[in-house]
Amino acid sequence: MKTLISHITSSLVDTEITLSGWVQNIRSSGKVAFVELRDGSGYIQCVAEPQFLGESFDEFASLGQESSLSITGIISKHPKKDEYELQVRNFHIFGLAKDYPLGTKDDHGPEFLFDNRHLYLRSKSQVAIQRVRDTIIHATYDWMRDNGFTKIDAPIFTPNAAEGTTELYEVEHVNGETMYLSQTGQLYIEAAMYGVGRVFDFGPVFRAEKSKTRRHLNEFWMMDAEMPFVQQEENMQIQEDMLKYIITQVLEKNAKDLTLLGRDATPLQSIVDKPWIRMTHAQWVDDLIAKGFEVKQGDDVGSDIEMQYMEMVDTPIFVTHFPMGIKAFYTKEDPNMPGFALCSDLLAPEGCGEVVGSSTRDDDYDVLLQKIKDHGLDPATFDWYLDLRKYGTVPHAGFGYGLERLVRWFCGLHHIRETIPFPRYANRITP
Repeated sequence: MKTLISHITSSLVDTEITLSGWVQNIRSSGKVAFVELRDGSGYIQCVAEPQFLGESFDEFASLGQESSLSITGIISKHPKKDEYELQVRNFHIFGLAKDYPLGTKDDHGPEFLFDNRHLYLRSKSQVAIQRVRDTIIHATYDWMRDNGFTKIDAPIFTPNAAEGTTELYEVEHVNGETMYLSQTGQLYIEAAMYGVGRVFDFGPVFRAEKSKTRRHLNEFWMMDAEMPFVQQEENMQIQEDMLKYIITQVLEKNAKDLTLLGRDATPLQSIVDKPWIRMTHAQWVDDLIAKGFEVKQGDDVGSDIEMQYMEMVDTPIFVTHFPMGIKAFYTKEDPNMPGFALCSDLLAPEGCGEVVGSSTRDDDYDVLLQKIKDHGLDPATFDWYLDLRKYGTVPHAGFGYGLERLVRWFCGLHHIRETIPFPRYANRITP
């Protein structure tokens, strides 16, 4: 089994090993050359001297950034840092890299970096971000399985809209029929819920939003969950418990990544051990008005105001009971608050804004049918969804989070385009 940089411990000191990877950085004084090697699991400084490499020293010292090679050497303890080094004894080059486009010290702008996204992903910051993303995904699966959820795969092609007809990507099926790229897997996993119980899905979704904000993408990954016999308060508590678990996993497994990103982990740590805030939409709007924002009761508050407000708050907030008119057709009305929905948006602090949306789903056939009509949707394309209310309907609730929004929050990133390997947004579809 090949040794990875992450495998190196004190037990390997004075041992000869071989590592394979890429040149992250290189510097040479003529008498000694230092290569920072990256293998995907970590980084290590490799120290080369002419007395050990002989005539091949100059070749080693002149390697270009991102050249790939294997290096054999002796593991030693770094003289000053709590790290290890590899004292080079031999090397083999797989591929040379010359004039690496991102290898200059220039302050590259975002357009240049994302034109070269296929290379930009090799940078330390982007590697750290992808590690955090990976932890969030694995932690979600772990928490879901430990809490009785079953993974269900929802289709990518759908015959109807779930969130809004203005944000659909239209595709022509091979038989000539019109279908759409999925906005959410929610409706389909609701169907599975009646057989399997608690369910979730995790996959790509598509919104044809023209917004050029720093928190919107046209293609992103979403986790949806549905639960039978669950009311909205329990729904919110499940979200809070799950996210607190995910945060603890990120803090534990990605401490070095967060440090590399310059992310102060204190705000994340501080919210793990305290209850998160609940307030109604009306209470939230009152507070917005009190803080000087130009909004009024009943407004669908814009994302800019939402993010500015959350700059002032250090704890996540569940905003509940939105006006029915601004929620999706499947959202249940609160019988104790007519005109308001049994729903919540979870707003993240540090200016992040909404990261999770949830609601109690309407379980009455006639009410749901009327809502579909009221939203200007074709009931015929929802006949299968309406069937769920005809054969053993139950009270149920669900929620969904956008993976990229969690990554942005946890990593302390300004723009959401940094959170996904190859972002697709209003003015970018390449590489």
